Amino acid sequence: MKKFLLMCCFLIGITAVCRAQGGGMRRSPEERAKQLQTQLKLNDDQTSKITAIYKAQSAKMDSVRTAANGDRQAMMQAMMPMMKDANDKIKALLTPEQATAYDKLVQERMNRMRNGGGGGGN
Repeated sequence: MKKFLLMCCFLIGITAVCRAQGGGMRRSPEERAKQLQTQLKLNDDQTSKITAIYKAQSAKMDSVRTAANGDRQAMMQAMMPMMKDANDKIKALLTPEQATAYDKLVQERMNRMRNGGGGGGN
């Protein structure tokens, strides 16, 4: 009985740590646009257009995830052009100052992903 209780506590602890590190929780297009609005000081028109870009990207990526059927490499190869396209569309809506700050955010996210951070919170 003690071993069972100890194992349950261990599993609950692991689950809590995974959630605290952003374990697989994807943010909605609206949340992502709202975060950019805060970080880049976007106006409402920019935010609504970026939300639409993120919604379209999200729908395409969901279909790629389904089609990839667990093949992570194929999924990433299919998603990279989509992410670049969305980034290009977003940059076209930004002022030069916002575009510079956006490039920095994208670079930081890519560095986190390369280092195994997954880009969880930002």
